[in-house]
Amino acid sequence: MQLPPEVAEFIEPFEDDPGAPFDRWPGLAPASAPAPGDPDEAARSALTHLAAGNPNLLSGCHLALVTAARSADIPAGIGWAADAPLPLLCSLLRSWEARFGARVIAVIGATVHVSVASPPRTHEHALHVTLEHVLTTADNVIKDPPTPYPDYAASLIDSNLWSFWWD
Repeated sequence: MQLPPEVAEFIEPFEDDPGAPFDRWPGLAPASAPAPGDPDEAARSALTHLAAGNPNLLSGCHLALVTAARSADIPAGIGWAADAPLPLLCSLLRSWEARFGARVIAVIGATVHVSVASPPRTHEHALHVTLEHVLTTADNVIKDPPTPYPDYAASLIDSNLWSFWWD
């Protein structure tokens, strides 16, 4: 694969990854259809699943009440610091609240867990949403491990829990 000349010489695509199927920015992905699920129920279910999947994950955690009108504002409200682009992340989280019924359900170290009431239901929709996940610059999305773009998109279909971490 030949890289365009404007791409720095030291940047190379991941092996076996065709990348995003877009020539240019397609805009934000549309909301999931049909009508959105219940965000509160999705949050309860995702947190239960998260805790059941790794009982030790929440062992050192503390419950916190945060003054925030929306769960998307929690990372900024608690002064969370990671290698994440915090203003961009909070903007994406706000947008995901409106389009997918997303809620921040846990912030553990450099990881943010998000419940999703109405995740993508089709591969095409998930490909579009994946592009927004890439914008988070989360290590688990872009480099750790380098999951091929179509495989990452496939993992979002009907997934009610999205997790992002930065090393």
